[in-house]
Amino acid sequence: MNKTSVKKHNICVIGAGYVGLVAAACFSKLGHKVVCVDNNLDKISALRKGKVPNYEPGLDLIIKNSVRKSLLYFSDSIQSGVKQAQVIFLAVGTPSRPNGEADLTALEKVAFEIAKNLDSYKVIVEKSTVPAQTGIKIKKTIQRYAKKNIEFDVASNPEFLREGSAVSDFLKPDRIVIGVESKKAEGILRSLYSGIKAPLLVTDINTAELIKHASNSFLATKISFANALSLVCEKTGADIDKVSQGMGLDQRIGKGFLKAGVGFGGSCFPKDVDAFIHLSKKVGYDFKLLTEVRNINRQQRMRFVEKIKEELWILKDKVIAILGLSFKPDTDDLREAPALYIIDMLKKEGAILRAYDPQALLKAKKILDKVELVDSPYKAIKGADCLALITEWDEFKNLNFTKIKKSMRLPLIVDGRNIYDRKHLEKLGFKYIGMGR
Repeated sequence: MNKTSVKKHNICVIGAGYVGLVAAACFSKLGHKVVCVDNNLDKISALRKGKVPNYEPGLDLIIKNSVRKSLLYFSDSIQSGVKQAQVIFLAVGTPSRPNGEADLTALEKVAFEIAKNLDSYKVIVEKSTVPAQTGIKIKKTIQRYAKKNIEFDVASNPEFLREGSAVSDFLKPDRIVIGVESKKAEGILRSLYSGIKAPLLVTDINTAELIKHASNSFLATKISFANALSLVCEKTGADIDKVSQGMGLDQRIGKGFLKAGVGFGGSCFPKDVDAFIHLSKKVGYDFKLLTEVRNINRQQRMRFVEKIKEELWILKDKVIAILGLSFKPDTDDLREAPALYIIDMLKKEGAILRAYDPQALLKAKKILDKVELVDSPYKAIKGADCLALITEWDEFKNLNFTKIKKSMRLPLIVDGRNIYDRKHLEKLGFKYIGMGR
């Protein structure tokens, strides 16, 4: 489509977290005028100075260019953001409560603030991941507190962004899903995305909300299936990588999300699985399949630690080098990172821990204690009794293992992501332990 034919909109994105910041930046790249609002004054101040709080490849450059072109602004005022926008995206946090239920407190508060400042027709769009029927509650909240006779629409537009490739996922998505109640809202959202070539699915709001939870839960199920299968492979002498490859060649299955390892983490899969389990129970269905998906994921972390214990016997005072802290490569996100759970278990065993991550060290310093954080993988590995690979950063795939062999106290590698060649490492004199290999 000719870019000059794309209608531009004034957009307000409330929430400058991982999702909100990427959405705000990418909408501005498409030529829309965007204000990104957050109540964290330090974050807003940093963004105004060009400092992006989270590592996401390509995001800082888009923000810099859009700010320079006066297409992207940052503010701490919901009132100002709401009044100048026609489309308002809600991208606030929806963390898990102890029972797995999504905590929608922030979302309700923002809906109340929008209602107080509603002065003309707006489309209010859920971008945060929320349980089905949340849109109904947002609409009721706004109706309850807004001035009378002001027209508005509530819609759902779930995000399908992967940290580390979020910019590409936004601008070149597999699909765009919009849940709407009116043709007017549908037309505006279609126009908003008209600069992106991708299948666009229009549904009702409840269906759009459920698509996000169902998608993430299914992907988590594939990961947990591969991890459960890896245990069977170990028991039978099979190789999980080859088994997964053979399965993935079947087009009905596909190769994605069949890699065995230490389990999934991050801000989406664990939270969304918990929320879907809770929602299902709430409507009268015990989703036992997802309960087991969650159990398998937790067990993988324990299996990884047990592999280290089986080889080293007593972990007290053993030096273990942790490579990788973020929950996946190309992000500095530590939320629900498997490394944090593994580190906690190793500390309880009395191990001495040194850790390195290419991007997550600054965040790790704020939450980890009794772990020596170093600025290179070789510093972490020197004198170690075990190299524990947890996050599959590309940097770790090209290490000098001849050098590492000489520097370790014991040449033991426990590969939590199966990124290394067993035969090559064993030829160099290492003891290699993988997941399902």
